[in-house]
Amino acid sequence: MIYSPSEIFCASDSRSCVNLAMNGNKSERSWIEISLDHFVHNLRELRRFMPEKASFMQIVKADAYGHGAVEIAREAIQQGAVMLGVANADEGKLLRLQGIQVPILILSPSLMEEIPLILKYDLTPTIGEHHFGQILGRVAREKGKILPFHVNVDTGMGRSGVRYEEAEALIRELTQVNSLYFDGLFTHYAASENDPEYSAYQLDRFSKLLEKIPEHPPWIHIANSAGLVNCPDDVSNLSRLGLLSYGIYTDPSLCEKINLKPVMTFKSRVSSVKRVIKGESVGYNRTYIAPKETPYAIIPVGYADGYDYLLSNKGTLLIHEVPCPVIGKISMDMTAVDISSVPGEVQVGDEVVVFGDDHLDVRVETLCRSYNGSPYELLCQTGRRARRFYFRNGDLIKARPLARREFISSDYEPEELSRVIESAIGEKTGNRDIARLIFDTVLQRLFREEFRPLFHRHRFYHRLRFSKPEEKSLAGEYFQIDTELSFRKQLERDYFVIACAGNERELETYFRRDDVEYRWLLDGSLRPDDRSFTITSVRVNDLDLKYESRHSGSCLELTCTHKDLHKLVGKQVRFTINTRTYYLKSSHQLTVFVTGLTRGAEISVDYDGVLPSMDVVPFFPGGQPEIQRGKGSIHLITPEKEWLLPGSGVVFAF
Repeated sequence: MIYSPSEIFCASDSRSCVNLAMNGNKSERSWIEISLDHFVHNLRELRRFMPEKASFMQIVKADAYGHGAVEIAREAIQQGAVMLGVANADEGKLLRLQGIQVPILILSPSLMEEIPLILKYDLTPTIGEHHFGQILGRVAREKGKILPFHVNVDTGMGRSGVRYEEAEALIRELTQVNSLYFDGLFTHYAASENDPEYSAYQLDRFSKLLEKIPEHPPWIHIANSAGLVNCPDDVSNLSRLGLLSYGIYTDPSLCEKINLKPVMTFKSRVSSVKRVIKGESVGYNRTYIAPKETPYAIIPVGYADGYDYLLSNKGTLLIHEVPCPVIGKISMDMTAVDISSVPGEVQVGDEVVVFGDDHLDVRVETLCRSYNGSPYELLCQTGRRARRFYFRNGDLIKARPLARREFISSDYEPEELSRVIESAIGEKTGNRDIARLIFDTVLQRLFREEFRPLFHRHRFYHRLRFSKPEEKSLAGEYFQIDTELSFRKQLERDYFVIACAGNERELETYFRRDDVEYRWLLDGSLRPDDRSFTITSVRVNDLDLKYESRHSGSCLELTCTHKDLHKLVGKQVRFTINTRTYYLKSSHQLTVFVTGLTRGAEISVDYDGVLPSMDVVPFFPGGQPEIQRGKGSIHLITPEKEWLLPGSGVVFAF
């Protein structure tokens, strides 16, 4: 679904909307815009440096450097990513819970306590030492699994990974473990941005190790983003795309080699406009003293939002496309900027670019150089109190909730909420297949593929009375059926429909409609019309409703209305529907379905004088109904507080 730039629908109710802080709307104090077009552009730029048959792994650790791991992962997979890179098992788990199926490599060393998550969510660990590999292999064997793994070789980074001198022995040992599968081998450049000699030294060591290994794994990778551009090699078949794919240059020298576009733009709004007199100060500890009378604006963004404290008196924000320097210390929640260079009047609510725009003064790289900071850090810490909005071709396609771990269902769109619910059922049952079964048979049946308000019926009464047709021409082929239906339910609208279908396919369409309160299947040679299906009375509380009939294909729709019905919308009412119709004798069975969520039911059939006997087969989940038999009658009764799910019902066989 494509949302307009001025509104987005809540997951809990698609008919209500939450206004966005953009295009003049002021409900958001600060927000983050993610351009998927820029992300795709950057991937295409990076792929120019890859060998023709090489693949890439998208690095999405740290929530994709603050860009949103799930959304970036999905876009990268569409663009050809064969693998995702994360920092720990928990990050991999979150991707799996959102339905991501491609291999997920844990780049950092894992803890023993993470092994259960690695196995449960089919993650690929990195092994850099003997003991972890032995334990991992033993647990995988006990679980009956063959687990893929990668080996990280420290060729000079001096961080994680097995030492270069010990790598061959570790690889030979691990490849002998039947429950482990050697899926990849990699190393990591220490200075691919600016030290080609040291990078060449690392590549040479890695190449020599490959010569010693008798059998190479499917994936061999050495280059990060900068390494891909600066350090071409002929030994790897996989590149790890990180910061450059997000449009940030790791070194100024790269600007001449590749054209990148920032994917993230952090925005806010002016919350206050003031003036400071010459000699007065702004902010804590009086670090800024006004040299002259100066207009300034307060922006509701501070270091709690990820705008680094070290940008105090150094940073620059953009207002009306004009660079505005930060004055004074950055507070937890506010930043002051000098607006004396902005032509015209700056007003409360005006949009502010905090960073990320193509404008040089507010690019992440520029800001970080001003305080000797790291673009990685600034991106990862950004927007703890800002929602993320994703754009493609200028259209807003998705909004993400705040970056928090607490679950608030209304934050999520329907598709994501479905995955969360199914995952939660899987956690409770410990079985994904059972979770899928429960989700499909219960929730999908209730919501019919989309989230919507549910209104259940209670005190449900349905009586069917068999008799001989008054019209003699029908007596040989049909029974006459008089039905009485009553139940209590919240009235959803100022009308409702009673439908008679001529075949099961068309009947199914009425099961999917929320405005239909009663459905009947008229089989055989009769076609649905006002003669073969008649409403004898229809009431809501004490209102006698009128109805208009309309033919649609081989169906008859009767729309029931009353001039005062709108007064009862949203209230609990009693529906009473009585009909007369016909049923084919040769069917030998009549099925009554409970089509909506129902609490407490009585279903009965009278066949005295028409049929010698009748059998009954109820299909109710949970407890079975009480069955009472009388002369020429059957009654099924469930307790008033017992729930019946859609699809429950009873077959009367004759």
